[in-house]
Amino acid sequence: ILGFSTPPGRLSMMAFILNAFTCALGLLYFIRRGKQCLDFTVTVHFFHLLGCWMYNSRFPSTLTWWLVHIVCTALMAAIGEYLCMRIELREIPLNSAPKSNV
Repeated sequence: ILGFSTPPGRLSMMAFILNAFTCALGLLYFIRRGKQCLDFTVTVHFFHLLGCWMYNSRFPSTLTWWLVHIVCTALMAAIGEYLCMRIELREIPLNSAPKSNV
């Protein structure tokens, strides 16, 4: 169903790309480490490949399937790492004493 020529194909590809954005937010919420984002992204997409392989009883062989998943993997890893790095690079507050209202 993935393809550039039909509206359902374009809609499916957009759903995969939007899924990459939401999964990047999931990386921010659950992982919170920039260095681990690529590992978790590749793991998730590998399990998706295995699921597709078992569901269809054959290995995915279409070029558009592979292109969409490579783009989604790259988007998810890059955006997830960017978001996690923003959290990691926040300033650490050095004043831990309670503030008084004098």
